[in-house]
Amino acid sequence: MSTVRDISSAEFSAEVLDATTPVVVDFWAPWCGPCRVVGPEIDKLSERMGDTVKFVKVNIDENREIALEYGIMSIPSILKFDRGQVAGQAVGAKSADALVKELGLGG
Repeated sequence: MSTVRDISSAEFSAEVLDATTPVVVDFWAPWCGPCRVVGPEIDKLSERMGDTVKFVKVNIDENREIALEYGIMSIPSILKFDRGQVAGQAVGAKSADALVKELGLGG
């Protein structure tokens, strides 16, 4: 079971853009096979880095406007936000260690 909370478009601003710590957002969909692979890797990172980095998920089927706003063309797409700005991106199923490197999480 995921330890990372799904958020809606209505929560996005407060949970991501207004956050005082970096936020990693996993854009996913239930029908996406690679998303099911990367989900547990995001959970691992959340357990490992949850004190310094916030982790959330956005279901693109239920929140299309956010996916469109950030140019999400394929999933899984993982964006790192810092002070409300996109500060890193990874696309595709990646290991936790690969995500740390690609997103510049330093952990």
